[in-house]
Amino acid sequence: MLNTLAKLMLTGTALAPIALVYAWVLYAEGKCIYAFYLVTASIILLGLMLWILKYCKANLERSKFKVTSIEAADREHITFILLYLSPLFVAEFGDLNWNVLIPTLIVFLLVISTGYGYHFNPLLGLLGWHFYKVSTEEGVSYVLITKKELRSAKQCLKVGQLTEYIVIELAENENGK
Repeated sequence: MLNTLAKLMLTGTALAPIALVYAWVLYAEGKCIYAFYLVTASIILLGLMLWILKYCKANLERSKFKVTSIEAADREHITFILLYLSPLFVAEFGDLNWNVLIPTLIVFLLVISTGYGYHFNPLLGLLGWHFYKVSTEEGVSYVLITKKELRSAKQCLKVGQLTEYIVIELAENENGK
């Protein structure tokens, strides 16, 4: 179980598109080097997250997971679109109140990484990952991350545990691993 690292990476990559929008604003203002830094940071975050998911699929302990109910957990896309586009409503990048923005982002990351809150990740959604809120026979709810589109609640999956309440499906591959 990766716990805090997985939570931080899921949150960080979910916020990476905001950095891309800020990079666009900076580029439009002629601050290309800062725009480059933000684009690079976003790409690195996404690459790290994909590497972590691949690592987890290969190395996490597999356990049977009997699903009794399924609900899509990636319905927050409108909120994220507004959040992603919010930097465009600022006249200039320098107009941002950094004394408010930076502490707010730090508190946000701390709350997500230390709590049981879940943060939908639209970047991974674009790459084919799906997020489901699933319940077990014991009545415990988890967020399931998978590449499959789940259509039936009555199935048993092989999963690995990323955090206390986030699991990733570890589908059997050709090698039986």
